[in-house]
Amino acid sequence: MVKSEAPKIAVVLNAFKRTKYLYMQLDAIEGQTIKPESIYVWQNKGEVIDEKLKSRFILAECSENLGVWARFAFALNIDADYICVFDDDTIPGERWFENCIETMKTHEGLLGTRGLRYMNPKRYHPFEHYGWGNANEETMQVDIVGHAWFFKREHLAMFWSEMPPKDSSKIAGEDIHFSYMLQKFGLGTYVPPHPENDKSLWGSLPEYGKDIGMDENAISSDETALSRFDVALRYYTKRGFTLYLSGSERLKKGIVVGSGVRTNKVFRKVASNNPLIKKMGKRVLSMLEKLGIHI
Repeated sequence: MVKSEAPKIAVVLNAFKRTKYLYMQLDAIEGQTIKPESIYVWQNKGEVIDEKLKSRFILAECSENLGVWARFAFALNIDADYICVFDDDTIPGERWFENCIETMKTHEGLLGTRGLRYMNPKRYHPFEHYGWGNANEETMQVDIVGHAWFFKREHLAMFWSEMPPKDSSKIAGEDIHFSYMLQKFGLGTYVPPHPENDKSLWGSLPEYGKDIGMDENAISSDETALSRFDVALRYYTKRGFTLYLSGSERLKKGIVVGSGVRTNKVFRKVASNNPLIKKMGKRVLSMLEKLGIHI
């Protein structure tokens, strides 16, 4: 019997303001049970990369910050069976690639370590989430995934078969665009199993995702970020992007009122200037959400 060759996996990392964690990412990626064929780093204008690390990857340095879309264009240069794109705050468990390859056998499509199911076609919040922030024992179909994207190289042709709008944000929308384009070709978006008792399978180890992903460099910490996410979601749902939860299912899960206080400039300004009000506001929102009311 001829032994089949292991699939060739290539990785794309994004270096911007968190290059001090790059060595941790490289160690985690090189320590996978299925070794990557190659590692590529797209460096948006930002912090300096340690010279000692540069021998471990193929580097493309950009003199401008071209945002989150550029790495998926950079990935077109890769010759591999599968590609995994990581956010710079994402440190995977050692069996993440193994997990994705197994999941692909039954759920071909776009895989990720954090998946969202939207509860309103016009608002990023509220949503159900699965993956490293909310462990799932079985593969879950979702609307979009983030933090790590695992896909077949050929899926890039689907990603770029339709261009994003000319005025699209450089820091939002690429995740929805990818799932939208694959959906048009009959493929879904999934979160592979993230079992609570085996974090080696996880695409993002929570102890790093929480600390690194919520620092001052996080895109979500930008005051305009949520509004940009809302705009992107509305753009694609208007063009036929079908959400996983049906309208009746969304109604059963709660009532969504208005455009959302999280995107209100006045509320955000007051909260950012007063930590106590911000803390109380989060508690109130959490209490209302438990009652099925999302404002």
